[in-house]
Amino acid sequence: MRNYRVIVNGVEYDIAIEQVEAAEAKAAAQPEPQAAPAAKPQPQPKPPAQAVQGGEDVKAPMPGSILSLNVKQGDQVKRGQVLLILEAMKMENEILAPKDGVVAALSVQAGQSVETGSLLCTLV
Repeated sequence: MRNYRVIVNGVEYDIAIEQVEAAEAKAAAQPEPQAAPAAKPQPQPKPPAQAVQGGEDVKAPMPGSILSLNVKQGDQVKRGQVLLILEAMKMENEILAPKDGVVAALSVQAGQSVETGSLLCTLV
């Protein structure tokens, strides 16, 4: 696995790319039959979140829907740890911790739609 840092529209991202053999890539490209997805609960409107003083804000890199939260407020996280999963254009995107720290505030919940730049959480 190779790690890279890329900048898209002025926003820096850390990415990891794994090299696979041609047979593995072909097998992974074959879709597996899936059951129909369960209906998602409708999220309750939530007031805009406020940033925590002195913390580092983690913002949505693209518009999408929050599939799951992998951390909760008060959790200790390491740089590169998955904080949450953001679904955008039928793809599940892992939102990673930009640094070691503690989750000071979660600003979203599962099922919520977000826009580019929306505050997702704050680390201190």
